[in-house]
Amino acid sequence: MPARLGVDIGGTFTDLVVVDETTGAIRVGKVLTTPKDPAHGVEQGIQSLLDEARVDPGRVRAVVHGTTLATNALIERKGARTALLTTEGFRDALEIGREGRYDMYDLFIDPPPPLVPRHLRREVPERLLPDGSVLRPLDEAAARRVIAGLIDDGAEAVAICLLHAYLNPVHERRLAELVREAAPHVLVSCASDVVPEIREYERASTTSANVYVAPLMGRYLEDLERRLAGLGVPGQLYVMQSSGGIALPPLARRLPIRLVESGPAAGALAAAQAARERGDARLLSFDMGGTTAKACVIDDGAPLVAREFEVARADRFKKGSGLPIRVPVIEMIEIGAGGGSLARVDRMGLLKVGPDSAGADPGPACYNLGGRQPTVTDADLLLGYLDAEFFLGGRMRLDRAAAERAVTEHVARPLGLDVTTAAWGIHRVVNENMAAAARIHGIERGRDLRAYPLFAFGGAGPVHCWQVARILKVPRILLPFGAGAMSAWGLLAAPLAFDFVRTVRARLDAADWDALNGLFAEMEDEGRELLTRAGVARDSVRVGRIAEMRYVGQGHEVEARMPAGRLSAASLPAITTAFEEAYRALYHRLPQGVPIEALNWRVTVSAPPPVLAFGGGAAGGSAGTSVKTRRRAWFAEANGWVDTPVYDRYTLGPGTTFDGPAIVEERESTAIIGPGAHCRVDDGRTIVVELP
Repeated sequence: MPARLGVDIGGTFTDLVVVDETTGAIRVGKVLTTPKDPAHGVEQGIQSLLDEARVDPGRVRAVVHGTTLATNALIERKGARTALLTTEGFRDALEIGREGRYDMYDLFIDPPPPLVPRHLRREVPERLLPDGSVLRPLDEAAARRVIAGLIDDGAEAVAICLLHAYLNPVHERRLAELVREAAPHVLVSCASDVVPEIREYERASTTSANVYVAPLMGRYLEDLERRLAGLGVPGQLYVMQSSGGIALPPLARRLPIRLVESGPAAGALAAAQAARERGDARLLSFDMGGTTAKACVIDDGAPLVAREFEVARADRFKKGSGLPIRVPVIEMIEIGAGGGSLARVDRMGLLKVGPDSAGADPGPACYNLGGRQPTVTDADLLLGYLDAEFFLGGRMRLDRAAAERAVTEHVARPLGLDVTTAAWGIHRVVNENMAAAARIHGIERGRDLRAYPLFAFGGAGPVHCWQVARILKVPRILLPFGAGAMSAWGLLAAPLAFDFVRTVRARLDAADWDALNGLFAEMEDEGRELLTRAGVARDSVRVGRIAEMRYVGQGHEVEARMPAGRLSAASLPAITTAFEEAYRALYHRLPQGVPIEALNWRVTVSAPPPVLAFGGGAAGGSAGTSVKTRRRAWFAEANGWVDTPVYDRYTLGPGTTFDGPAIVEERESTAIIGPGAHCRVDDGRTIVVELP
């Protein structure tokens, strides 16, 4: 009777889910993250969860893991001492970047410093032409001298990014061999392996980031595998990628940059799975944890996917202020708003919440672990939304007096407010911040969020979804069973998958279809081989093909799906229609008489996704029998405190109906539902909240 484990490390809590694949029974867990040694928290959480679920570790056949470790290393600049080898004359391309300013009105702007300082960026004599042919062969003698100098300067990792090497990797791969000969202990990443596509700055930035975090991620994965073996877990370890697929540890060690957004991606996958099960064409995924909140648009049962994103932004909300990473990633907006977000009064006397967070150490004031600053969780406790005796199912007691002291000292007193009004101000400000960011995210993608039900999860998501939904004017809220650990559940819904890309610039009306078919076949064969080695039946592999296209003369591309089968001139109308539909969705108009060209050709190969269903086993009872207590909670719609029924989530069976105001408690999260709402529990035990 096999079981599968999902483990998601967040900034404050580590979420875990174990699924018995024979009975379908699900058990969720949540423990505080251990920032100084994340694997230790994972080990503790797995041991505790398996004991609670009475699952023998020997039955666990797979562990799927998502982590923000790579992201944190980039933000905190705690990676390896990295060097960069580049084509002669291009030493400063990494620092020049796009030459754009992320804030054109700030005269004193400081661009984000590159991961590789200038003294560790070195040039080698060689040159390829734009078609990949060799203009100047690699000078190996000079390259050896440059490499020796970098080793003497203490380089621990080397990124190699040569001009046009995405078309011809021969020089990059030879340089990698020379580095390994001179210093076998130094890790090497070639841009032609990490980002085999056009645009030098993005290639250099992504490759540098990849090798920068590689030693850290390698050590972490080895440590985690060792700890799993120590627990007696024989199952294969898989790691979530930012694109929503899972990979084996060898690929994760070689391309750790693909794991940067692995945790948030899992939550979006859970929302997409819910959309497919419910038959909803669209959802807005809203994941609020202890450190951040994430919003993601789900269309046609799948999250939107981007090909580039930024990490370590100097200004969280300004594009261009971070390090560009060119890898596939589930597209979402991340807001510095979580249960641990700090509240303060600024110099102008305005209440601000986030993006700084108390995290897991020291945590909110009410945790009584050393935190003294007021947080969103402290405010929620004072408003009656959280039960101090039932936090994490009673495993962690919250200190209401400590929360009141923090809010009074740092917010209420400076603003001349009573503590309840100050707490409501914190709650309202963070909701407005999240709703505003989500609305902008939708507008930028041509989506009207008023047509998207809000799928709320995470430890704090159900607490705040009512007010966020009212601000966004969405039609309804969906509260899944086990919402507090939904990201970990999403890990188990992810298929084994790999992404490939090649750059071949071609006008559609003059394309060499035989060459393009050969390109797609090469990528598909490589993906099928990887999946076959991982144990996936070759005839069950799924293949998706995408081209990034634009009108001739434009500088940015739009993705369009390619038709199945062999491409030819007869495929041109279908390809053109797919591109025009994607272009019109973004810009609502089409240029007339301008030819179309494609730049990048992409293939995704994946195994069939695991078969999992929402819900947590049988449950009985009605709304009346599910009320376990009542407590006062603050609702602005009622202009004050309301004696509110508190429902036991585990006894709310399918078909149960009730009205707001209501509080619904489960061990890992609490849902707040305001006055005027009508609620029903569907067959998957999701609470469907209809807004008034």
